[in-house]
Amino acid sequence: MRIDAAVVSVPGGPFEVTPLEIDSPRVGEVLVRIRAVGICHTDLGMRATWSTRRCPQVFGHEGAGVVEAVGPGVTRVRPGQAVSLTYRSCRTCSQCRAGHPAYCTAGLNTAGRPDGTPTLTRDDAPVFGGFFGQSSFATYAITHEDNTIPVPDTLPPVIAAPLGCGVQTGYGTVTRVLRPAPGATLTVYGAGSVGLCSVLAAARAGARVVAVDPIAARRAIAERFGAFATIDPATTDDLAAEVVARHGRGTDHAIDTTARQDVFAAAVAAAEPRGDIALVGIGRSLEFDVMSVLYKGLAIRGVIEGDVVPDEIIPELADLYAAGQLPLDDLITVYPFAEIERAATDSLTGATIKPVLLLDS
Repeated sequence: MRIDAAVVSVPGGPFEVTPLEIDSPRVGEVLVRIRAVGICHTDLGMRATWSTRRCPQVFGHEGAGVVEAVGPGVTRVRPGQAVSLTYRSCRTCSQCRAGHPAYCTAGLNTAGRPDGTPTLTRDDAPVFGGFFGQSSFATYAITHEDNTIPVPDTLPPVIAAPLGCGVQTGYGTVTRVLRPAPGATLTVYGAGSVGLCSVLAAARAGARVVAVDPIAARRAIAERFGAFATIDPATTDDLAAEVVARHGRGTDHAIDTTARQDVFAAAVAAAEPRGDIALVGIGRSLEFDVMSVLYKGLAIRGVIEGDVVPDEIIPELADLYAAGQLPLDDLITVYPFAEIERAATDSLTGATIKPVLLLDS
């Protein structure tokens, strides 16, 4: 079937919307008509790095749409059903069975079909697909029963799209990993979409939240989402001291969305003894003073996808939005699919918080 997809044809190159052919769904696969898809920094980071090994390629892993067809053996979704797409998991490995599918050991999110046959082709030549089990920068995507989550028909597609990654990462890091007690101090470093969803979840849990971000508009949203104080890191030479001053003591919990060395160092310095720091930003390496971490008894842990079970949290988030308790409209800027490159640039420069591409009006 002929579709349109945003293809990266050369390593690190631009997104170019071009016609492709998509295969029919096979055993366990689902064909989804994409109505909206969010742009995540993972897409942009992988375009700059991973595409050097796999080109041409279609990225996109925050898709939302309607099931068009299902392959043999699929029973969890049916044609015509509204769905939100998320990461893949095998559901059978030790991590999946323990309730931590984000740490699935099967490696399904960076691989295509097991037999190597393509889901996408251009002029009979294969195009790499299957990114996070979807490659949803396209009008249609081949997904899988395990990463295709039913959502209410009344949920707008532009809201359903980021639930499967950015929103669940921020919200889940607080509610599934850190679990702050009422009155606990919590600092969010970086108030992008993940950070702001963390602010919202922490405030709902009763934590005292400080948000750190250099962009005034994002600090304003953090305050609307429940942060009692915000900090512009550009206005201080000692971010850790400023965080402690705002809280009145050290930070029980911290979330670093930036993967920046200076920010991480400040998070360590501002931490309360036996505090914890969740790393959710993508980066290469960070250094820390071992004695500072040791002396304070800090726990530093990486968190992928909020360590959530998507089957549980995506319906929960949809219900919160319907109840007016998850104001995602404050974060989202909608772009036509044809303007994907402009949306990507706006995301990288900070001009928009969460760009969502609309494919079906």
